[in-house]
Amino acid sequence: MRTLVLAVFTVGVAVGIAFAQTVTIEKAPADHAVSIPKEKLAQYFKDMDAKKLMTLRMIEGGKYSVNMRPITNAETALVHPQTVDTWVVPEGSGTLTTGGKIVDGKIVGGESRPLKAGDVEFIPTNLAHGVSGVNGSITFLNIR
Repeated sequence: MRTLVLAVFTVGVAVGIAFAQTVTIEKAPADHAVSIPKEKLAQYFKDMDAKKLMTLRMIEGGKYSVNMRPITNAETALVHPQTVDTWVVPEGSGTLTTGGKIVDGKIVGGESRPLKAGDVEFIPTNLAHGVSGVNGSITFLNIR
């Protein structure tokens, strides 16, 4: 099973790079739970870094998904009108800004706070949010 998952991941990575899309590892099952052990996450981190992937969708569930995002620089602020984000930060640090209004890709009038390993953030629909001040890199699991 592990060989199959790694093979699917490798093929998915190649396809994702070719089309600059998010790579999806597996579809969410309806009949059993999915476990992603720490060791598997570590391997995904390594593979993403080696292949310079921006997003890895570990589980695709239609309206819901589990994604991994490593970033090294500030990103353009955004708003999700129909999805809630829950972030779990396993490594790295930066600054999360939420609220306010987006002007030229940046949040004006929002609230900023440190974002570091071990943090969990809940970001409701229609709330502007963005990460800046990345210290080296930061990786977060995005559950939406």
